[in-house]
Amino acid sequence: MNELTNKYQEQTLFSITWPLFIELALHMGMGIMATFMLSHYSDAAAAGVGVANQLLNIFILVFTVTSIGATVLISQNLGAGRLKNARQLARSVFGLNFWFGIAVSIVVFLFGEQLLRLFNIHGKVFDYGLTFIRICGISLFFESISLALSAILRSHGYTKESMVVTVFMDLISIGGTIIAISGIFGLPITGVTGVSWAIVVARAYAVCALIYLVYNRLSLKLVISDIFNAKKEDIKALLGIGIPSAGENLSYQLSQLVITGFVVSMGTATLAARVYILNINMLCFLFSLAIAQGTQLLVARDIGGKKYTKAFRRGILTLKIAMVASLLTSVLIALIGSPILEVFTNDPSIIAIGLPVLWAIVFVEPGRAMNIVLMSSLKSTGDVRFPVMIGMLSMWGIAVPLSYLLGIHYGLGLLGIWMAQGADEWLRGSFALRRWHMKPWERRRKVPITSIH
Repeated sequence: MNELTNKYQEQTLFSITWPLFIELALHMGMGIMATFMLSHYSDAAAAGVGVANQLLNIFILVFTVTSIGATVLISQNLGAGRLKNARQLARSVFGLNFWFGIAVSIVVFLFGEQLLRLFNIHGKVFDYGLTFIRICGISLFFESISLALSAILRSHGYTKESMVVTVFMDLISIGGTIIAISGIFGLPITGVTGVSWAIVVARAYAVCALIYLVYNRLSLKLVISDIFNAKKEDIKALLGIGIPSAGENLSYQLSQLVITGFVVSMGTATLAARVYILNINMLCFLFSLAIAQGTQLLVARDIGGKKYTKAFRRGILTLKIAMVASLLTSVLIALIGSPILEVFTNDPSIIAIGLPVLWAIVFVEPGRAMNIVLMSSLKSTGDVRFPVMIGMLSMWGIAVPLSYLLGIHYGLGLLGIWMAQGADEWLRGSFALRRWHMKPWERRRKVPITSIH
């Protein structure tokens, strides 16, 4: 047991983060590639799938409730040397996400059309979005289990294994998308329908591969009885951390739905520009996400092992690295903005809308990096209510009203909306930095009680 504990303690930020970076890049790449290929098939298809994806992402947040809690609690237990408790938590999160996956898939299947209509999209854009929702809704069950299994592997430091699964999942999805759109080998062109089924198959593969890896790397065999035998104290602990943590993400996604409604009122060209820029924008905060997730694992272990000074310094160092990296990346993208946008579309009206927004991203991204890194680190210490409180106040008090004010009232369009996003990110990031310096974990110098049974 001591040998295993030392193994977890000796892992560096780099050794954990680089596979996370590649995995996130591949996840984002899958969306970017799908958007890229659909944009050459139809701008309406790209816009419809982009909006539908936003809706599905809200449901995926339900699954992150337990996976976030699992990442923090398993890592804390590993840091404290409680390996048996970590394994029991792994079984519990698998069982919970099994049922969450079934419930959410049923809801999307039954009410997907009504929910999509809330976006006020019409015609072909709506038809493409509805096709994507109905088919990809099936894959949400697989996504739920995948998130739980990935959280288990990552918490134990096996980030490379999770990355390899994502590589093959992307190959399946992209291969299916190419077949669906190009009609290669004389196969029929199935468009959005084929793209959707490719995602379903890719996510089903991921579940099978991750179950095998959990057994192979951790000697942890997950069985049917695990979905009925989750411990009550584990459920309480997982939801106690996961619900507030996911609440922040849920608030963000809901605010983005409202902002998408503003964009829809600006016309199809503006909506298409937003979908393309959101995909491009992912490249800017990709590094921040990866290093934040790696830091979250290590800070949780430091807190579990009562290494509080080390945890504090780790958070500050990561913050500096992430802000510099996001600034440099966003400047580079803005400088070559026109060629990047032309990868997605040749429509001059869409490109004209998008170019100024790419420069606004330079202002947004350092604030987003501060927000992502420090809010994730705060959650790993057990300080989970602060991020959701500040997030909700800033998103709904700043991002949404300011998006309407700048984007619609003052006629700045998509540029005004991105400026509002920047104000929101910087405000939340500044509050997170102040909170980190207050060292809230000093008031709770222990692993949660539910982890010490």
